[in-house]
Amino acid sequence: MSVSSKAIILIGGPSKGTRMRPLTLDTPKPLFPIAGRPLIWHHIRALSKVHGITEVFLIGFYEDAVFAPFLKDVSREFKNLSVKYMREYQALGTAGGLYHFRDTILRGTPGQIFVLHADICCSFPLKELQDFHGTHRGLVSMLGVRVPKETASKYGCIVPDTQTKQVLHYVEKPEGFISDLINGGVYLLEAQGFFDAIRAAMVRKSQQETEDPYSYQDDLLRLEQDVVVPLCDDKKVFVYETLDFWRQIKSAGSALPANALYLNQYRTTNPEMLTKAKAGGPEIVEPVHIDATAQVDPSAKIGPSVSIGPGVMIGAGVRVKESIILDNVTVDKNAIVNNAIIAADCRIGAWARIEGEPLNPASVDDSPTKQTICILANNVTVARDVLVRCCIVLPQKTLTSNWWNEVLL
Repeated sequence: MSVSSKAIILIGGPSKGTRMRPLTLDTPKPLFPIAGRPLIWHHIRALSKVHGITEVFLIGFYEDAVFAPFLKDVSREFKNLSVKYMREYQALGTAGGLYHFRDTILRGTPGQIFVLHADICCSFPLKELQDFHGTHRGLVSMLGVRVPKETASKYGCIVPDTQTKQVLHYVEKPEGFISDLINGGVYLLEAQGFFDAIRAAMVRKSQQETEDPYSYQDDLLRLEQDVVVPLCDDKKVFVYETLDFWRQIKSAGSALPANALYLNQYRTTNPEMLTKAKAGGPEIVEPVHIDATAQVDPSAKIGPSVSIGPGVMIGAGVRVKESIILDNVTVDKNAIVNNAIIAADCRIGAWARIEGEPLNPASVDDSPTKQTICILANNVTVARDVLVRCCIVLPQKTLTSNWWNEVLL
């Protein structure tokens, strides 16, 4: 007998996602296009395939109008889902937002709730997590991912019982090494019991303020630190470890490896999203996504791991690889775009070179000042014959000379 489920995607707000600037100056991070679709489209696509889910809630504190077009699009595409945006009146924290909308979320008495953070890229093995949760019968099942030891302390680290998979110890961003198994930001939880746990966390926080009125207490109730950690201490959390791909999306450059991962996933999940080589067309090195409205000269060579957005014009002899090119960009003849993200309405002159270096697969969140991927924000013009290498360029700039390893304000 299947259990009714709902799903929540935690999307934050304008004060979040600042490390993805300049790409998020005009586009909220949850809507930034990766592999030809907004970031959280990939979450919703995965949720649409889980039996029993009929409602998905996006919780954050962006203006309502920001998500209205996206909601209209996904409602048309995923007809089996009701997708709604619920706006916090202020930033309440990841658990605070859940509790604020508890009546709406619990309406209809769902048995289980999926909770997904927006800023991750992964295969979303939700069916596997669901089966695991049914077997282990904990209050919470979380997705676990192995990462290199040297980067593990930048995440929430999990120490599980190797036999039962019960979480024995959980620390959010520890000072030293604890475990290379980290929290992947995807949960399946028992609905009523988990909201009782959030309520208990609120009571604990209130008591701390009463007992020590001079200690600093913000108004945020955080999912991991305030709710998950105590539940792990009470041995109510289990971890399902995935061996499939996973990546956090924090810095602007991290969108590029996420783009490559999702394009590769399309081979099996959404082959219709990939552009194939055809007679009389450009050379395609798969996987590549080219929007139907883009114009690509037959002499161009595109790929691998390239996404090209609507209204883009690619000239003769152009080479594009390992890159994202967004709406209405023009790339003139014989230019090269390699390991770069080109935001909307940019113009790349003939014979120009926009080049970065591949992001270290083990890196977590590169500082913008150490960015290796080349990033052009909206409405940047690069003149003919100019080389731009490993730079971040803010909007409305015109580059007429060569630049290396700079942030151009």
